Amino acid sequence: MTSAPKPSGVPPMPERNTKALRAAIAQHTPQLLADYDRHWDAAIGQPRYTAPVPAFLARWWTEFALARDPDLDRHVRELEERAADAATNDQALQLLTQAAHLRREAAKVEPGQ
Repeated sequence: MTSAPKPSGVPPMPERNTKALRAAIAQHTPQLLADYDRHWDAAIGQPRYTAPVPAFLARWWTEFALARDPDLDRHVRELEERAADAATNDQALQLLTQAAHLRREAAKVEPGQ
């Protein structure tokens, strides 16, 4: 995913920081914004947390990287849904492995890609 060109119409990834990511989510995938803000308030807005920003950013970077490409997002979610309904553990594992691979690749996308 890092070397392949993004599909036409897929917005580029923002700068890798929470402010730019939130703005990109608000503009391009507003359906994620309420969850993003809830997660921010729960994880970051609490004084008892010391440094969860890297984990927060990693999670939401991947979520946006998928959601900005509706076909890719749909494919990953279908794999996960099929795994939930799989008849055997082997089938479920195979489907979840495919979904996890796509999520890992999405996490590698760089700003501007």
